[in-house]
Amino acid sequence: MLRRILQVSLLTVVAIAPFSVPAASMAGSAEVVAVHPARVADLVLLGGGFDAGLRQGMVCRITRGAVEIAEVLLVEIRPACSAALIVGVAARQSIRAGDLARIKVLKS
Repeated sequence: MLRRILQVSLLTVVAIAPFSVPAASMAGSAEVVAVHPARVADLVLLGGGFDAGLRQGMVCRITRGAVEIAEVLLVEIRPACSAALIVGVAARQSIRAGDLARIKVLKS
């Protein structure tokens, strides 16, 4: 059922959302297009996908400027868009359209 919700959500975004995403030109990053509430879990829809270097199973940090807002898990990837589940959100924050998602990289 969750897979079906993901597919319908992505198709809706591809059909109606404009993808003029300047941040998507950076490898491994994508702009948040929308947050779609669903019965099981909220989905974060991103304006970048496989072509932006994103892969299923990756964890991304959502930032707004220099502030870290949340972490999401990429669950569905298309060439130009993707969907993610919210793993955690910082206190008193919420994900909004226009926030930037970047692949989480461990520092050594």
